[in-house]
Amino acid sequence: MTEQPGTTARTGHDEAVDEAVDEARAEIVRVGTSLFARGYVHASAGNISAKAGDHHLITPTDAALGFLEPARLALVDARGEQIAGDRASKTLALHRRICSADPTARFVIHTHSTHLVALTLAGVWSDDDVLPPITPYYVMKVGHVPLIPYHRPGDPRVADLVTARIAAHAASRTPIRAVLLERLGPVVWGPDAATALAVLEELEETARLWLLTDRRPEPLPSHALDELRSTFDAAW
Repeated sequence: MTEQPGTTARTGHDEAVDEAVDEARAEIVRVGTSLFARGYVHASAGNISAKAGDHHLITPTDAALGFLEPARLALVDARGEQIAGDRASKTLALHRRICSADPTARFVIHTHSTHLVALTLAGVWSDDDVLPPITPYYVMKVGHVPLIPYHRPGDPRVADLVTARIAAHAASRTPIRAVLLERLGPVVWGPDAATALAVLEELEETARLWLLTDRRPEPLPSHALDELRSTFDAAW
């Protein structure tokens, strides 16, 4: 086909990237709408990102996650330079560092979920495990979740702390899917939106149970944890 003057031929690679970006835009909007409707996010708190090839899409700074517009999502290239959309969230560096530290991470969600923030105020179980393994699905779907000490929103030191935790757990063959930022809430990730959402939902629900029961339930016994590891390959 002859190209019209003033136009540029689109390669198959360009079309594939554009398709991946469009799919990621739609997924981020869908997840933001769902989180807002179910009370996981409020006002402009929280952010969502997705990898699309070598590119990253992330919600803009101060965006309300329940009312996202696909075209306004910030698109960032492989060098970290923004090429489209509104100004990227100040947590962009953290999201990109998580994806670099964990090759399976392609969808990242940060919320200020009520019970998880409350947990950091009331006191977590331990800095290495913010919640005890009180239910089998927490062990299977979430696993270990370390606490990241308080730093102001957007502080670049947070990315160093999170990636150090990812590396330490990878070395011990107990990979993590989430961290809890003190006073700010969880950051969760996975290979896709569904996996990241499942981690967030189970993590928030377990925090709610733990707080509702006055933080008294005993953890699952060691033989039960062994059974979950051997049967379901739980990373605990």
